[in-house]
Amino acid sequence: MKILVTGGAGFIGSNFIRYWLAKHPDDAIVNLDKLTYAGNLENLKDIVDNNRYTFVKADICDADAVDRAMQGVDTVVHFAAESHVDRSIMDAAPFVMTNVVGTQVLLDAAMRHHVTRFHHVSTDEVFGSLELDAEEKFNETTRYNPRSPYSASKAGSDHLVRAAFYTHGLPITITNTENNYGPYLFPEKFLSLAITNLLEGKKIPMYGDGKYVRDWLYVEDHCRGIDLVLQKGKPGETYCIGGLTQDLNNLEVAQKLLAILGKGEEAIEFVKDRPGHDRRYAVDWSKARRELGYEPLYYFDTYLAKTVQWYKDNEAWWKPIKSGKYLEYYEKQYNLS
Repeated sequence: MKILVTGGAGFIGSNFIRYWLAKHPDDAIVNLDKLTYAGNLENLKDIVDNNRYTFVKADICDADAVDRAMQGVDTVVHFAAESHVDRSIMDAAPFVMTNVVGTQVLLDAAMRHHVTRFHHVSTDEVFGSLELDAEEKFNETTRYNPRSPYSASKAGSDHLVRAAFYTHGLPITITNTENNYGPYLFPEKFLSLAITNLLEGKKIPMYGDGKYVRDWLYVEDHCRGIDLVLQKGKPGETYCIGGLTQDLNNLEVAQKLLAILGKGEEAIEFVKDRPGHDRRYAVDWSKARRELGYEPLYYFDTYLAKTVQWYKDNEAWWKPIKSGKYLEYYEKQYNLS
């Protein structure tokens, strides 16, 4: 099988490519990535010489480039997206172009080339926000209620993917997932920012009161979930892929990191909250368990410590990222100097 992976130089995409090449030795992968700020070929330097792997530098909004990359492809796994809420608040236009227009360009090409599966990777943020201390969780029938430009653009892409199934019969599947963590997580995300700041002797910037609840999913569990969807998922269906079974807020996550690194709570700096900050996310992944046999394998505390160790061992990867333009963005976003 030949798979086109979009956004394969990003965090989840690069982990997926590495996972797939290891688990499916007869398959070939084409990685199409624009290499924006979060796309980094260093994420894949260990497989660059693999003869089953090909890299194509292109924008998913470029119809001609997408058409060429789609030649002979059986399956598309679509990760490529602008994905950081804070950046979407600063400037929503790139999110609409990449997440909405880019997805439609890919769907058009997939229909022309008669791919056998188009898998779209989405987020739990399209469902909006849940109340703290509630029992409710997001599932596949939850009403869409996006509350940031990022989540609105992802909601739009989800709807376009479903429309391609119902209107044109394109065999699609969708996964809505939660906050992923693990190796190569870009340092602007909360968890990797917290880890790298602590390793640099800096503080963790904590929005508001810190009691914002997020589900956490180790990236390899996510990759395995997509694998199960491609093997067993029914075309036209959506599957929620999750990890945690109990709520954990950002302040509690930060405290776990402090314990791992032997630091005190003075290393947390509370900063002004961001606009429209969703209070709680929680994912019910029982459909994926029931229909696909999915179960997360990686316990959060254990793999949080392993993730911290990865960042300790790979300063050469993240330190250059946290300089230059990224530093300018960081200081502006958190009102720091």
